Amino acid sequence: MRLVDSHGHVNADRFDDDVDAVLDAARDAGVERILVPGWNLRSSERALDLVATRPWLDAAVGIHPHDAAAVDATGWATVEAWAREERVVAIGETGLDADRMFSPWEAQLENLRRNLALALATGKPAILHCRSRGGQRDAQDALVAELRAAGFGGEASRTVFGDRPPAVIHSFSGPVDYAREVLAMGLAVSFSGLVFRRGEEASAEVAPLVPDERLLVETDSPFLSPPGGPRGRNEPRYVAITAAWVAERRGVGEAVLGDTLVAAYDALFPRAAMRPAMRTASRPPA
Repeated sequence: MRLVDSHGHVNADRFDDDVDAVLDAARDAGVERILVPGWNLRSSERALDLVATRPWLDAAVGIHPHDAAAVDATGWATVEAWAREERVVAIGETGLDADRMFSPWEAQLENLRRNLALALATGKPAILHCRSRGGQRDAQDALVAELRAAGFGGEASRTVFGDRPPAVIHSFSGPVDYAREVLAMGLAVSFSGLVFRRGEEASAEVAPLVPDERLLVETDSPFLSPPGGPRGRNEPRYVAITAAWVAERRGVGEAVLGDTLVAAYDALFPRAAMRPAMRTASRPPA
C-alpha cells in the first residue's frame, strides 16, 4: 500500500538517537512522503535541517497554540523568513487548543491570525490543530470563525490557492457538522490514530465525506499511537493502521486509497510532486 504521513514530528527529541532507522522503517512500510511540522522556533529549525538532505520529506514552520505566548516579535520574524524557503511547503502547526490551555486564549487567537496571514502571504497551506475538552466544541467553533474572518473559504484564499485547499485540519477531532463546515470552505482533512479513541466516534462518519483530493492520513508521531502501534512512541510506519481504517470506512481497497493519498498530498504540497521518485533509504544522497 502506498502511504503518506502528512504530519509526523520526527524532528522531536524522542527521535534524536535513531531518526535514520525510523525513516528507513517508514520507507520499508510504503511511506512515500512525510510532512515534518514545527511547533515552535527550535522544532521548526530542526524540521528544516532534517529535510535538507532527504528529498522525500517536507517541512512546515509555525507556532503551535501551546507556544503562542512564548514567541516574541523577533522569533516571529524568523518564522516568516523560514516560511519563504523552498523546503517549506506549509505553515504550522498552528491552531487553537481549548483543552490544555498552555497559552492564554487571546494569545492563541493572535498567534493563529498571524499564521493564517502567513499562509495567505506565501501560498502555503496552514496546518491546523484544534482541540476542545471532551464533549465540547468551543475550539472548533472559534477556529471556523477565525478562518472565515481571515478570508479562508472566500475570495482571499481562492485568489491565492485557486482550487487547492488553503489549510488542513490535522488529526481531525470534532462533530460531523464541524467537518461539513470546513469541507465547505475547501479545507483538507487528515485522520490520525485519534480516530480509535473513545469520544472520537464522529470520525467514522466524517471519513467518507472527505473528497479524494482533500483526504490525508497521519501519525502525529511521536503521539497518538493507533491500536497495534507502540504505546511509548508512535512512528510514521504505523500510519498504515489508520490508512486501513480509512479505506474500510470509505469502502475502497487499500491500493486504491494509497494512490488517492499520494495524489492528494502532492496536489496540496506541490513541491513533492516535482521531486525524484522514491529512494530506497532515508540517508542523504552521495
